[in-house]
Amino acid sequence: MSVTVRVQTARFDAGALLNALSGRDSDCGAVASFSGQVRGGHGLLALELEHYPGVTETALERIARHAVGRWDLRQATIIHRTGRMEIGEEIVFVGATAPHRRAALDAVSFMIDVLKTQAPFWKKEYDEQGERWVEARASDDEAAARWLTQTEDMPA
Repeated sequence: MSVTVRVQTARFDAGALLNALSGRDSDCGAVASFSGQVRGGHGLLALELEHYPGVTETALERIARHAVGRWDLRQATIIHRTGRMEIGEEIVFVGATAPHRRAALDAVSFMIDVLKTQAPFWKKEYDEQGERWVEARASDDEAAARWLTQTEDMPA
């Protein structure tokens, strides 16, 4: 079992991260991932993410370890960027390997949905009118709640 968690300002290559998960364990028939990027639209020019160093990494590690235990994963990876990012730049990568596809797919969905509400990140958007801090969305809370009500409480 391997857990990798990083919070960084540097860009990352989601394809390389996915390739690093593939083929490392002959018992794993499934590799699943999610990569999120800055989307344009509504005049958005860029976004900036801030975090609480140390606390954020601990929260992400807790989420990844919970996924490993719940779905018997062999590998779980969460890479999250902070700082200013332009349209099209990747923000987050979540990956998992498991013997079977459903476990890997569910674990990735769980990790991305839960980190949106359980990891301390703050988002500022930049557009033609200026900049503004973004409030948490009810849809993110609902997505996380679906997972968290299906399982025992996450350990602190």
